[in-house]
Amino acid sequence: MVLHRGSHQRVVAVVLGAVTLAAVALLLGWDAFPLHYPAGSHRFLGAFSLALIALAYLVDQSARRPTPLEFAKAAMLAAAFLFWAANQYWPNSPQATVFNDIAIALFVLDVFLVIAGWPKTSFAECCSQRCDECAASRGNEGCCCGSISAQ
Repeated sequence: MVLHRGSHQRVVAVVLGAVTLAAVALLLGWDAFPLHYPAGSHRFLGAFSLALIALAYLVDQSARRPTPLEFAKAAMLAAAFLFWAANQYWPNSPQATVFNDIAIALFVLDVFLVIAGWPKTSFAECCSQRCDECAASRGNEGCCCGSISAQ
């Protein structure tokens, strides 16, 4: 079997995702046992988790070789997570409310675009189809399944 193009990037994305899940576990541990954690750790763990999953998502999306519009949409979602992370890390900053509002706007816009079906050739849309339909609609090079070949 030949692996997907960008398989090294996918490994990096999975490792970043696993580290993010560990940070989330620590964050939830803080909720159960706050006295066992250093001061400021909750703020750091929350912001770190959000920022790291944004990075993991961008690495994963770049491995999938999206169209420029698809990557712009992925970058918009990552930016939403980064603004949310900033709000978590600097909650008392004068800009905290602005960071939060930008995150909300970007999350709402992202979901609206999913509902509206834009961009039409999104990875999620492609992979909800059977591989032969996906390959027909995007061509083997643009299909999530097209770069896999069984031997």
